[in-house]
Amino acid sequence: MELRSVEELMDLLYACRGSRDAPGLRSTRVDLHQHALQTAALLRRVRPADKELQVAGLVHAIGPLLHPGDMTRHSDCAADAVRPLLGERVSRLVREHCRARDLADDDLLRLHQADEEGRSAEFDAGVLEDWRAVLELVASRNSPLGAAN
Repeated sequence: MELRSVEELMDLLYACRGSRDAPGLRSTRVDLHQHALQTAALLRRVRPADKELQVAGLVHAIGPLLHPGDMTRHSDCAADAVRPLLGERVSRLVREHCRARDLADDDLLRLHQADEEGRSAEFDAGVLEDWRAVLELVASRNSPLGAAN
């Protein structure tokens, strides 16, 4: 699946509401929708100017909806789905965030830390609609077809 518009991505992110990540991935199962919001909000706090990193935190959790059952493919599926819309950097961050410990990449380490912290954090991370403008901004920068609409 390739996402072609921010509206399609928003629909998919809304569909994460009530979905839980697969057992065995981590010790704590989380609501994917809330986890995406919390991860993005944590990244916004530490890197307020890096919209692509924040968006990677928001969309990294869509893999289980795109490819249910195969935990090994979740990151790859999510990365492939967002690449046409959000660009190569967001795609790479989503694909590699689980391997961040093995890489000397500060962006990946920040994403990995926010992913882990977002599993246990208990705070109001806002609502998905708050992220629409950021998604449209990143999409407009990275999509030659103007897929932000």
